[in-house]
Amino acid sequence: MAEVSITRSGAETLIPEDYLDQIIQEAPEDSIFLRNARRLPDMSTNQKRMSVLETLPIAYFNNAGAAASDTSYKRTSNVEWQDKFIDAEELSVIVPIPENVLEDTARNIWDEITPLIREAIGNKIDGAVFFGTSAPNAWPDDLYTAANAAGNTIAVGANGDLYDDILGEDGLVALLEQDGYFPNGFVANVAFRGKLRGVRYDQGGGAGTGEPIFQNDPAGAGRYMLDGQPIQFSRNGAWDAGLAHLFALSWDKIVYSIRKDITYKMLDQAVIQDPTDNSIVYNLAQQDMVALRVVMRLGWQVPNPVNRLQPTEANRYPAAVLTPVNPS
Repeated sequence: MAEVSITRSGAETLIPEDYLDQIIQEAPEDSIFLRNARRLPDMSTNQKRMSVLETLPIAYFNNAGAAASDTSYKRTSNVEWQDKFIDAEELSVIVPIPENVLEDTARNIWDEITPLIREAIGNKIDGAVFFGTSAPNAWPDDLYTAANAAGNTIAVGANGDLYDDILGEDGLVALLEQDGYFPNGFVANVAFRGKLRGVRYDQGGGAGTGEPIFQNDPAGAGRYMLDGQPIQFSRNGAWDAGLAHLFALSWDKIVYSIRKDITYKMLDQAVIQDPTDNSIVYNLAQQDMVALRVVMRLGWQVPNPVNRLQPTEANRYPAAVLTPVNPS
C-alpha cells in the first residue's frame, strides 16, 4: 500500500484570499496498456483460466507417394490445448488530509487529485507490463523480457539505419511477421520522437529520400502514424529508456481482465500504520483527518496460441523491441 498525504503547506495555493477558478497543471496521462490491449470480460474470482491452442491439426493426402486407391486409410491428427491464467493483483493508495485543510480550500480537492491518482495507477500498470517494474510475482513476464527471450529485439543501428531497424526486411515489423503476427500499434519513448521525424521511406533513391514514415493522422488531431499504424508516446513516467526506444505490438493478442475497477472509499475513523515497523502514521479520528483510499484489481496475459508460421512458442511473441545499443 502506497501512502501520501496532503498538508496545509502542500495545498496552500488552493486556500484563497482571492483566487482564479482554474488549476494550471499538466493533463494526467493514464495507462497506454489499458487503452490498447484487448479487455476480456471482468473476472468473477481472483483467477481466470484460458484454453490456448497448443497443437494444430495436420491434413494428409490419402495417396501421397503411393498408387491411387479408393480404399486408402485416412490418417488422424491431434489437436491440443494448454491452460493459461490471468491472476488479479491489487493496486492501492491512501491519501490522508486534515479536515481543516479541506474546509479552507476553495475547490473540491478530491476532484483535483483523483485524476492524478488514476495517472499514478497507470504509471504502475505500464511499468509492470512493459518492463516488469515492481510487477507482482503472479503476473507473466513483462513485454520487454518476453520479447527478448523470443529473439524479438533489435539494437538501434543494427541494420544500418533507423528505417531498416523498424521497417526493413530484418526489422521489428518483420520479426513479428515471422512469428505469425501483424503489428497494429507502436509505443515509444517520448524522447525518441525527434529521431522518428527524420526517418523517410525508400522511394528508389535509397533510405531517406522519400516521404516521412512518421506522419500526422489526418483522421485524428494530435495522433501520429508509423507505417500506417498508430504510434503512442509514453508520458506517465513508466518508460525505462535504458531498456527500450520503441515497441511494435499486436495489441489484439495481449489481453487483460479487471477483477475490481478503480473504487474510492473515504475513511475517517481508521488508523494508518507503517507496514515496515507497524508504527502509527496517522490516527484519523484523533487527529481530525480523513483519507481517500483507492483500490484496483486486475491481471493480464499473452495467450500466444500456436500458428502455422511459428509453431514453437519459445520463439513466438506478439511484441518486438528496438533497444539501445547496450540495454541497461
